[in-house]
Amino acid sequence: MSTFAERVIEFNRNLKLEAVLPAGIRAMNPFAENPLALEVSSEFYRKYYSDNRERTLILGINPGRFGAGVTGVPFTDTKRMRDKCGLEITGFATHEPSSVFVYEVIDAWGGAAKFYSEFYINSPSPLGYVSINERGKEVNFNYYDSRELAIAVRPFMIESLRAHIAAGCRADIAFCLGSGKNYDYLSRLNDEFRFFGQLVALEHPRFIMQYKSKDKDDYIDKYLRLLAGSL
Repeated sequence: MSTFAERVIEFNRNLKLEAVLPAGIRAMNPFAENPLALEVSSEFYRKYYSDNRERTLILGINPGRFGAGVTGVPFTDTKRMRDKCGLEITGFATHEPSSVFVYEVIDAWGGAAKFYSEFYINSPSPLGYVSINERGKEVNFNYYDSRELAIAVRPFMIESLRAHIAAGCRADIAFCLGSGKNYDYLSRLNDEFRFFGQLVALEHPRFIMQYKSKDKDDYIDKYLRLLAGSL
């Protein structure tokens, strides 16, 4: 019998983007570029999602280079994968501030097993994007930071949102990480396609860690209150 875990693993295994991207931007597919990402993420999903329990979907923006870009699990860098989930990804050591915040929320919820039994985190664009900065290094790029990119990946995002729901996520409510551009874009998409009855915005973990770190505990409390209110 298919489980939530196996549906997610199959989705990740076959994940590809068939779109012409703007010059200077490339898609980042950890499952194709790093075999360990598929292996470790599959262990993760089988550990926490080997059932058919319905989850509440939490949507980020798109994977970053040091979180899902390495581990294959959204908002989970290698440190959190090892220390909080008990799974090792060898040969890499990454630290992502967003992952730090998310796992503080998870710890406050009662730990990874309890949190993931009720929530599923992914993105409207499950593949990340990178561009080259002025020093010739790759940097993270958000899908909405380029109108051309947003247009190019729109069909991919629509298909992915449908796949998240089909995997076993609730359609009556979902959460959006990012109360600005990400929420604006997803709200318009949701108005058009009615993926979710309600879309609730939460400030993005990166924004909190970078600009509001002194108020971090208040944001954790807000996350806990709104997430609990959805159940």
